[in-house]
Amino acid sequence: MIGTIVSAIIVGLIVGALARLIMPGKQNIGVIMTIVLGVIGSLLGSWLTYQFGYSNANGGWQVIPFLVGIVVAIILIAIYLALTGRRDQVHR
Repeated sequence: MIGTIVSAIIVGLIVGALARLIMPGKQNIGVIMTIVLGVIGSLLGSWLTYQFGYSNANGGWQVIPFLVGIVVAIILIAIYLALTGRRDQVHR
């Protein structure tokens, strides 16, 4: 149980960080929100790929759900930034 939670947080951090690196511009969000959106993106990405009939017949690391999770996390970060208005704030 604890191992599953820790691995979900680590994968969420990786997915969220990669999503933020791929997105153009600067995103003014914290590490915790990056992890949360990454975890949600990863879970939704995995769920979507399996809904479309993906199966990992060879075993091992599942690349397609991981990549779809990054795309979903990018969309979630964009929605979060649109709702909060925290993108590219310049302080003068």
